[in-house]
Amino acid sequence: MHISTALFDTGALPRESATWTSAPPARRQGVALNLESVSKSFGTRQVLHDVQLELRPGEFVAIVGRSGCGKSTLLRAIAGLETADQGSIRIGTGSIASSIRIMFQEARLLPWKTVLENVALGLPRSLNAAAATLATVGLAERADDWPAELSGGQRQRVALARALLHEPQLLLLDEPLGALDALTRIEMQQLIESLWISRGFTAVLVTHDVQEALALADRVVLIEDGRITLDMKVELPRPRARGNAAFAALEQRLLGRILNQTPVSDAAIAA
Repeated sequence: MHISTALFDTGALPRESATWTSAPPARRQGVALNLESVSKSFGTRQVLHDVQLELRPGEFVAIVGRSGCGKSTLLRAIAGLETADQGSIRIGTGSIASSIRIMFQEARLLPWKTVLENVALGLPRSLNAAAATLATVGLAERADDWPAELSGGQRQRVALARALLHEPQLLLLDEPLGALDALTRIEMQQLIESLWISRGFTAVLVTHDVQEALALADRVVLIEDGRITLDMKVELPRPRARGNAAFAALEQRLLGRILNQTPVSDAAIAA
């Protein structure tokens, strides 16, 4: 298995109101992502089977599926946190430098560092930039607080600010909103979408939440038993209204496919 490192900055991974538009983001600073025949096993259990996936620079793709289907393993393989047994993962073209960041379900903040210090982690000379990034996610006034003083949603905003400080060209999101309450989750979804629109990075989101996938993504990819069985375009204008009939129809059809209740064509589904 080969991962092209021409644009992959391993040091970029932590060890540990926008103008809305129905058109693609004007700023395309993201990188292309190409997976060819990627397979992965843990012992005798194969969790990824011959995965083929391609993303254009600046595209937002959500990966959904039942628990244990292989979606988080796929994201970790893209991040370089897992090594695939077969296939190749290529990030970018090799012509420019790249940065990659990943957000997990837990914020993974250091409790002995302030909010500002957590954002600037790894870049101690960038405190001014870190403060500006905190303001971007609405937490400028919490810079000197400790992580324990923050709510779950605020901690995830800090984690997002930490990722954004490095101006990532590829942002990987491994269910970062899964533990949040419903209202905070929607607010975070709106924040992530607005930042994606304004900054133009490529984004890959793993989620169990079909509404979240449809609200954020250009495409929704369904994984079943380690295989991509559906790659669906979401051709709805942004910002997307969850109460809209077209949105509800897409949600019903996608849920029906996941629950094996109704067949869905692999072709694009448009309102």
